[in-house]
Amino acid sequence: MADERRAGTADVPGPDLRPGARARLASAGRRLAARIPAPWGFVLAVFVGSKVVLSLVGVLVLTAWDGVPGAPPADEAMMRTQQNQVSSHRWVSLWFAWDSFLYDHLARLPLDRPWNDFGFPLLYPFLARPLAPLLGGHTAWALLVVANVALLFQLWFAYRLGARLLGADDPDGAGADGRRAVRYLLLLPTAFLFQAALTESLFVCLALAAFWYAEQRRWLVVGIVGYFLAMSRSVGFVVVIPLALVLLRQHGWRLDPRSLARYLRLGWPLLLVPAGWLTFMAFCRWQGGDWFAYQHAQEKGWGIRVQNPLGVAGSALVGDNSANAFRVWIAVAMLLVAVVGLRRRADWPYLVYTVIVVLVPLSMGPPVYKSLLRYLLAAFPVALVLARWARRPGLDGWLTAGLALLQGALFAVWLTYWTHLII
Repeated sequence: MADERRAGTADVPGPDLRPGARARLASAGRRLAARIPAPWGFVLAVFVGSKVVLSLVGVLVLTAWDGVPGAPPADEAMMRTQQNQVSSHRWVSLWFAWDSFLYDHLARLPLDRPWNDFGFPLLYPFLARPLAPLLGGHTAWALLVVANVALLFQLWFAYRLGARLLGADDPDGAGADGRRAVRYLLLLPTAFLFQAALTESLFVCLALAAFWYAEQRRWLVVGIVGYFLAMSRSVGFVVVIPLALVLLRQHGWRLDPRSLARYLRLGWPLLLVPAGWLTFMAFCRWQGGDWFAYQHAQEKGWGIRVQNPLGVAGSALVGDNSANAFRVWIAVAMLLVAVVGLRRRADWPYLVYTVIVVLVPLSMGPPVYKSLLRYLLAAFPVALVLARWARRPGLDGWLTAGLALLQGALFAVWLTYWTHLII
C-alpha cells in the first residue's frame, strides 16, 4: 500500500509554474533585446527572415520542377553537378550559380605561379581565402559566408543612410524611414541575389558604407572603403565622382580658390578610390605581365567592348528579343525613378551614382544583356526613393506587394535557368 501511495503521489502533478517561467523567459528576452544596439535588432530580424523565406521558396520551386520533363535544360546539367558538389542540401546549393564557380576557382588558385585569367576583380574571392581553412577548406562555403556577412552590414548601412537622408525633415520618423529603406532595398527586382555567392552584396555594402561615411564627413574612412570598393567591381572606381559631389554639396557647391583649397585638404583621401583599381591593374601586371589583362580577358572571353550605352539600350528596345527588351525596360524604369525622386539639389550625388551604375554596364555592349538585371542591384538610391514615396498613405502596401510579386517571379525564373534571363 505504501508503494501504491508513493506511486500515486508521483503521478499527481505539482503546482503549475509555467506562467511564471514564461514571464521570466519573456523578461530575459526583453533584457537581451534591450542590450542589442539599434538598429541591429531590426537588421538581424530582417536578415534571418528574408533568408528563411527565400530558402524555403527556393527549395519548393526546385522540388516542383523535379518532375518536369527536360528540367534542368541540357546546357545547365554541368552547373547542377557543381551545385551538388558544393552541398547536397538544396537550401545551400541553390545560392551558387554561374560566376560563383569562377569566383571559387579564383579563391583556390595559388599565388606562387602566374595567373592567366583576370576576368573578375579579386576582392571577393580573396576575402574567402583566409576564411576557407576555418570551414574545412571549402572555398565555396567561404564565398557564401562573405556574401551574407556583407549583406548583414549592407542592411545596417542602408538603415543608417536611409534614416539620415529621408528623416532629415522629420527626425522623429527617422527610424521608420530607415526601416523602409532596408525593406525596399530587399524588394528590388533581383535582390535575392544579395544572398547568393556573388559580388552584389559586397559591392552594395561598400558603396553604402562609402556614402554613409561621406555624409558623416569622415573622408579618410571614405577613402579606405572606396579603395576596396574599386577592387570589388570595375565600376567601383568611378564612384569617386558622386562621392566628390557629396563633398561639394557639404560646402555649398562653391568653386572659388579658397573652397578648392579646402576640398583638397579634406577630400584628398578620395584619391584612394581610383588607387584601388590601380592596385588591381598592378596585380595583373605582376601575375600576367599585362596592366590591362582585365580588359583583354573581357574582350576575349565575352566579347565586351566599350560602346555608347544609349545605343546599346536602344537596340534592345527596338529589337526582336523580348528578354533583352524586358531587361532594358527595368533599367529605364530605375533611371526614371531616380530622375524623378532625386531631382532635389541635395540628392544630386545619388542621382549621378545611379546613372553611373546603370549606364556603365550598358556601355559594355550586348553581352551585358544577360547580366543586366544583376548589375542593376547596385542602384541602391532607387530603394531610398521608393522608401520616401512609401510615406504616402496606402502607397506603401501597393509598392511592397507589387515588388514582392515581381521578385518572386524573377526568383523562380532564376532557379529554373530555362530562359537565361538572369545571370
